[in-house]
Amino acid sequence: MNTQQIRFAARCAGFATVLLMAALLAGCVTTTPPTAVHQPMTVRPEARPQYQTNAGAIYQPGAVRPLFEDRRARMVGDTLVINISERTQAAKKASSSADRTQEVDTTVSRIAGLPLKSMQGSTLQAEGSNVFAGKGASSADNNFTGTITTTVIEVLPNGNLLVSGEKKVAINQGDEFIRFSGVVNPTQITASNTVQSTQVADARIEYRASGYIDEAQVMGWLGRFFLNFLPL
Repeated sequence: MNTQQIRFAARCAGFATVLLMAALLAGCVTTTPPTAVHQPMTVRPEARPQYQTNAGAIYQPGAVRPLFEDRRARMVGDTLVINISERTQAAKKASSSADRTQEVDTTVSRIAGLPLKSMQGSTLQAEGSNVFAGKGASSADNNFTGTITTTVIEVLPNGNLLVSGEKKVAINQGDEFIRFSGVVNPTQITASNTVQSTQVADARIEYRASGYIDEAQVMGWLGRFFLNFLPL
């Protein structure tokens, strides 16, 4: 083995080592799964104007709130409880069929002066049949219930509230993420500052997880790479 071959082998070994270390590091790091809900997940409320407080009086202008004002979410930074109660059912069934039959019966009469006299007077028969039948069916049944508290991230010009929120539950084998966002009509918010998910427009609900248990259910990148080139 000459010097160039030794250098080439050393470079290949170094490149393989770097790839192995990158794969090991990628397996050790738990990344947050991507999301399609409205961003940001939360926002701080707007700063209130500074009032000159008087510590010697009962009335404190800096912490006043109207007596008859309810506690429903209405401003940026307010929280709103979403009762998630989603149930979807769908079923589809289709069938089609076609049947076609064809028969041809031809007789060659005797005509003087034509060639191939031996074929004259013969009978030709042909039959054809074509049958097609197809059936298909699909069904889906999804159920998602739960509760999540969201934050008002924007007040739209017509008064509707754009809310978004995330709940992260860390367990010993991974993390679970519950995310919700949508547009809420303030008139549908109850006195307890709650609203049903079925009353939210443009609702985006996600339930995802991260960890090696969740990753074990996903095909590896090498398998997906070769799958793109396989004919079957």
